Amino acid sequence: MEKKETYFVDVDGTIFKYRKFETYQTSKAEIIPSTLEYLKAKATEGHMIILTTARPEWLREHTIKELKENGVPWSRLEMGIERGPRYLINDMDPNKPGERAIAINTIRDNGI
Repeated sequence: MEKKETYFVDVDGTIFKYRKFETYQTSKAEIIPSTLEYLKAKATEGHMIILTTARPEWLREHTIKELKENGVPWSRLEMGIERGPRYLINDMDPNKPGERAIAINTIRDNGI
């Protein structure tokens, strides 16, 4: 049985072009096409997509609306995370080669 992957993906600057918090409800979200295509491919393959954002919890409904309107696939949405660096820490199976925690850093608004 093939093990599926989990993708932790930031929302603003990665899926949508970056906007300031105070403009979310007065400006339209602008999708970054290459990231959308990448996420759709991963979702089609059955992988889990966990979206992360520093957007405050009070913007949850608005954020879900934007994600749906733009056809963004996701499994879970974690809101209110800190704005500083994010770290992924995972164990490695000593009987299987390869790293199990992989990071992809992108330039803001440039997509994958």
